[in-house]
Amino acid sequence: MAAAASFTTMTEPSSPSSSSASSETQDRGNRRSWAQALKIYAEPTSLRMLALGFSAGLPPLLVLGTLGFWLREAGIERSTIGYLSWVGLAYGFKWVWSPLVDRLPIPLLTRLLGRRRSWLLLAQGLIMAGLLGMAFNDPRAALHPLVWCALAVAFGSATQDIALDAYRIESATVEDQAALAATYQTGYRLAMIWAGAGVLWVAAQVQGDAKGYVVGAWSVAYMAMAASMLVGALTVLLSPEPRPRPLPAARNLREWLQGALVAPFADFVSRYRWQALLLLALIGLYRVSDVVMGIMANPFYVDMGYKKEEVAAVTKVFGVVMTLLGGFVGGSMAVRWGVMRVLMLGAILSAATNMLFAWLATRGHDLTALVWVVSADNLAGGIASAAFIAYLSGLTNVQYSATQYALFSSMMLLAPKWLAGFSGTFVDAYGYEAFFHATAAMGIPVLLLIYLASRVKTAESD
Repeated sequence: MAAAASFTTMTEPSSPSSSSASSETQDRGNRRSWAQALKIYAEPTSLRMLALGFSAGLPPLLVLGTLGFWLREAGIERSTIGYLSWVGLAYGFKWVWSPLVDRLPIPLLTRLLGRRRSWLLLAQGLIMAGLLGMAFNDPRAALHPLVWCALAVAFGSATQDIALDAYRIESATVEDQAALAATYQTGYRLAMIWAGAGVLWVAAQVQGDAKGYVVGAWSVAYMAMAASMLVGALTVLLSPEPRPRPLPAARNLREWLQGALVAPFADFVSRYRWQALLLLALIGLYRVSDVVMGIMANPFYVDMGYKKEEVAAVTKVFGVVMTLLGGFVGGSMAVRWGVMRVLMLGAILSAATNMLFAWLATRGHDLTALVWVVSADNLAGGIASAAFIAYLSGLTNVQYSATQYALFSSMMLLAPKWLAGFSGTFVDAYGYEAFFHATAAMGIPVLLLIYLASRVKTAESD
């Protein structure tokens, strides 16, 4: 299978045998020069992924990150903000409906746009509707309507991710996936600038000299975010559909369920056997340090006395630029040196930079320290993200690209998002410094899992 073959090019040899040494020598001979590795970023497929990455990166921050700033400014308790992060569990369970996105046609839309683009456009419409609903609700007056709209945004965003991941995987060769991941991350992080700094900047401009909490400022900001989703919608309409892969016709519902639900997971298990559990454990824990810490980041900035403009300038602009740099560096290193080495480096850096936030918690309102800490953290996150996306893509069989990638990316968020729900309660009990130390410690087991996963081979390669 294509995915099985591609995975072996992404891992280190599992034993120092002569055949492995020969394979490693051949792999070094096939590696591209730096100029060849960077050239792909100017190709049309990469540019499309830049715009679609923007569409994917806009909604998650608006329901998980920036929303925390809004709620904290509105006087909502930290523990409540932590529990509301469970809205993000929609991303952790998207594998449940991913087979539908992979195979179920949408009336009229699929005939006009194709399987991948029709689902992308439908999901983007749901995201825009949910963001408009959030814009017209005040969490101080009634929190529940805002939560339901946020759930709609998260569900639409998770559905968009399923279709977009399949679109990306089917639009390029395995060798180009690391670079496409970096380009995707560029668009994603640019959206995070707009969904973070843009929201805060728009809200601050609308609020003007008014003091305290002004709900109208947040309403205008979220309406602007809904309009920004048009970037993704226009890109979908103007982009080509990947060449459709023929799907076997199902004679009845049982056969359809077998092909849509059972076969993708059976394929993964048959290729990796018992080692599939190890790979899923790595996927489920790789980003745990960052995800758990990130939920309390915006409440932390509010409690430390940072203004909207300061947070926008440092964490949502300067910090995201460093993430873009990390993404390009990570993608290029993965192409040249292999994914597993960069995956290990990203895990080490991600856990280590959380310790810097613990130090920042002792500084109070220190803008210079914030710049350095955010820069280091985002650079590490960019390197880790580019390598991790490439790693997940290499595990995927293109025959089941949407379903299998949805499983992997869901596993990435399921345990971390569940743990993040208790982050506010932990901070209330022990403080921010202890919280950041604890999130750094969560990354230690990941290093062992990466080492073990680097020795995994598919069943076909035995």
